[in-house]
Amino acid sequence: MRAEPDGMERLPVFLRNVRIGFGGRAIQDEMTFTIEDGEFIAVLGPNGAGKTTLLKLLLGLVQPETGEVRIFGRKPRRGNPEIGYAPQFRTLDTNFAVRARDLVGFGLDGHRWGPGFPSRKRRMLVDQVLEEVRASEYADVAVGELSGGEKQRLSLAQVLIANPGLVLLDEPLASLDIASAHEIISLVGRLCVSRKVAVMLVTHDINPLLQHVNRVLYLANGRCAIGSPETVITRETLSSLYNHPVDVVEAMGKKFVLGVET
Repeated sequence: MRAEPDGMERLPVFLRNVRIGFGGRAIQDEMTFTIEDGEFIAVLGPNGAGKTTLLKLLLGLVQPETGEVRIFGRKPRRGNPEIGYAPQFRTLDTNFAVRARDLVGFGLDGHRWGPGFPSRKRRMLVDQVLEEVRASEYADVAVGELSGGEKQRLSLAQVLIANPGLVLLDEPLASLDIASAHEIISLVGRLCVSRKVAVMLVTHDINPLLQHVNRVLYLANGRCAIGSPETVITRETLSSLYNHPVDVVEAMGKKFVLGVET
């Protein structure tokens, strides 16, 4: 059962003075931030800044060198049912013959040996989450026949079916065209509100998310900044993070960061 919020440490994510290191090098240092129920957070930063490592920290797959980490008031642990996770570079080839509804059902019992046990309740849950992500029309189609955007909807459904309080999405937009990316982002934003689930979405491009996210967590140069896109994606904030002059240009409703890898 999900722990009820009771003070700052009962929030979906609570970090205080956290240092993450690898091979004697600090990937991130003095990370301090919280995430509340129903928040949609974009996680940004250059390659090597620690975006995926941060997700692994929350999943209990890596340990902090210093500091305090809490997920709904508890220390991170492997296999935490309160977290739904869609990893990076998850691909399904065209020969993958499993039906869409069966793939989603793996989110309930895919950790067990053998096929999921069919039941009326299980089918009801699968149908419900397929409807939520607007994938009902291809529920019985082989996954290998679906487009990238359709597969991402199924991936999201698979994550949501166990009713997590925190969802971690690592680069879900990487292989999508612009239209599909906007559809997925809009869908995630609606689900944050309807389910009151906190979402952290790792991406390299803030522009598709600008109208949907509550805050941005930007990682760079061993440090981080968190706040609204208007306060974080600025020349002043990013120049301070990188310890190097950075320009932010706005054109046609989009933001462009110049002078560094993003």
